[in-house]
Amino acid sequence: MSSRFPVSGVLVVDKAEGLSSNHCLQRAKRLLGADKAGHTGSLDPLACGVLPLCFGEATKVAQFLLDADKTYRTIVKLGVKTASGDRDGDIVATRAVPTFTTEQLLAVLQQFRGTITQQPSIYSALKQNGVPLYKLARAGKKITPKFREIHIHELELLRWENPELELRVRCSKGSYIRTLAEDIGEALGTGAHVVFLRREQAGPFELQHSVTLEQLEFLTKNDPAAVAQLLLPVDMPLARLPAIMLDAAETLCLRQGKSVAVASTLESVARVYRDAEFIGIGEVRADGRLYAKRLLSY
Repeated sequence: MSSRFPVSGVLVVDKAEGLSSNHCLQRAKRLLGADKAGHTGSLDPLACGVLPLCFGEATKVAQFLLDADKTYRTIVKLGVKTASGDRDGDIVATRAVPTFTTEQLLAVLQQFRGTITQQPSIYSALKQNGVPLYKLARAGKKITPKFREIHIHELELLRWENPELELRVRCSKGSYIRTLAEDIGEALGTGAHVVFLRREQAGPFELQHSVTLEQLEFLTKNDPAAVAQLLLPVDMPLARLPAIMLDAAETLCLRQGKSVAVASTLESVARVYRDAEFIGIGEVRADGRLYAKRLLSY
């Protein structure tokens, strides 16, 4: 185990199938010797791919990644419905799968683009009283998740080889791909379940930014200097927010709990910098002044 040292930044882990998000977080935290850590939205154990982990001061901006859009690639098998909506669940129904044309499939997929409602799977990582639903479901507890409104920005058909559909989905927070797959299966009259799920993007973070836990362990043992290069800037999750630049005197006022007059006329949350140094998150209110929301400690 590495000795503890101040660690701040975002580490993007390429989570392997079968691991919980919390397992990844705790293992990375131990490898880095970090004191403070948090992940930015769970991936179900079945899923693999992009899992941004926040360390140190980056935990103060984690909420903005929870709200970010995500992109997934998934393989959906038609004709078989399972209890969990994925390959790990017991089969509850089977149906014949017609030889759909591409045009027929695209017509059905169109129904799921834009704003839709869905009921999260009881086998999702969504929590009830602090416990993931999949744990409650596997313990035999009765669960009825509430319907929620989500937005599917993109739903692309990558491949159709009966009985499998390969899809790429870009969606809003709170979207469940297994539920989407099941709903598409019902719309096609065949039923369906997910056999593969990979998150390719979460907010500004993509697979190209990621490292596996095995790679991280190797580097912490053999090339500690390279580990620092894996930690992405604390303000990277906030790239979509407007930026406000302050001078030294204005920064001092903000840190003292005072507001600062700014040129922006937009009421919004913003990234705040002193010169080129990110100092935290502020909020511009109707009075045209900037108020501190979450400031970094350093």
